[in-house]
Amino acid sequence: MQSLELQIPDNTIESDGPTKGLQTITLLSQDERLKGRPKLCSDCGFCDTSLRPAMAQSCVFVENKTEALEQQFHGRVRETADEMLFGVYREMYAARMHPPNKHAQWSGATTKLGALLLEHQLVDAVITTRAALGTRFAPEPFLARTPDEVIASAGNKPCLSPGLNLLDEIQNSNIRRIAFIGVGCQVHALRAIQDQLGLEQIYVIGIPCSDNVAYPDLQRFLTLISRSPETVVHYEFMQDFSVHLRHEDGRIEKVNFIDIPMAELGDVFPSACLSCFDYPNTLADITIGYMGAEFGWQWILVRNETGQALLNLLRPLLEFSELTTRGDRHAAVASYITRLAQPSQRPPALIRRLIAFLMRRRGPRGLEFARSVIEMKLLRNVQHVRDRFARLEQRIVPYHVYQALAPYQNAYWDAFDRDLR
Repeated sequence: MQSLELQIPDNTIESDGPTKGLQTITLLSQDERLKGRPKLCSDCGFCDTSLRPAMAQSCVFVENKTEALEQQFHGRVRETADEMLFGVYREMYAARMHPPNKHAQWSGATTKLGALLLEHQLVDAVITTRAALGTRFAPEPFLARTPDEVIASAGNKPCLSPGLNLLDEIQNSNIRRIAFIGVGCQVHALRAIQDQLGLEQIYVIGIPCSDNVAYPDLQRFLTLISRSPETVVHYEFMQDFSVHLRHEDGRIEKVNFIDIPMAELGDVFPSACLSCFDYPNTLADITIGYMGAEFGWQWILVRNETGQALLNLLRPLLEFSELTTRGDRHAAVASYITRLAQPSQRPPALIRRLIAFLMRRRGPRGLEFARSVIEMKLLRNVQHVRDRFARLEQRIVPYHVYQALAPYQNAYWDAFDRDLR
């Protein structure tokens, strides 16, 4: 087998010089932002640092090293069917802050954990992300030195974010212990070079991530689906198969998934996001999201001993609930494969209302909903890689994906006339 150690495939040719500063980069369009970048790039910020020569050994879109990194940081690889989808975990909970942070996307567990690490002097700084000045959703990574700064960064910013851009600032300072709050592509790169940073301690708090966009595209998306896009402060794709948009006055606007005019959005998702296989942020010490929990609760996965210590720090401020699972996702996912192979036009409004009703009535919920969404993302992204970057499949599709999708082998063969494995 040909060695990958020192090779950079031509989809990762370096650009001329660093990207723009953090003050402006997240406001740019996708074309402006990724101009001169590799074809597969989420602009995680790594290549804007002095560590850039190590990109070929760290970038998940050059070579996915999930299996080796799981062994290094979690002490083992995935074993169960759920771990094939959710990643290695020791414990899994539904929990929420009590009382919640009203400015957070959910209850504020992620930012509170970062704040506690500073309060207890376990870290010198936290890499987190706030909204850029004058925006609600444009991400601006920064180095938080106080608990209040971390708490103030709460809230979703579902756009490409160059969080690793701050690694040089850390290495050029007296900071020896950090916490990093970030998404999967960032965490993969950080883990791959973690031992080279010379830091005493790195806590990795993972947030789930799927299909980020450039900030102008997000604004267009909100304009297309909301009656009042300028007042939306938070939004999320929920288990009742609708997007919940929270407005400044606290009102919740709901838009059925099937009513989203995807054709009008066009190609808003970068190829990197469509070639990513780590929604649950599986290389973090602890992942804090929502998808596997019932509405109003957060989904917490403890992945290793460090993650257990992080949860113990946060535990006194949490209330817990049972994780639930209802329904059977398999028929819906198999049907999705057919639609993936033969996309159809959006049905008329009356039919869409009926479909939305049936999805809410019969669709999977709880952990089964999380399983279904992750499987659909894996299937869509495998197909995107095969359609656009076929020669890179062995490098960027990790080992567990084919095991996770094995139940759909026959449906995939019927739809695409080829083996899924």
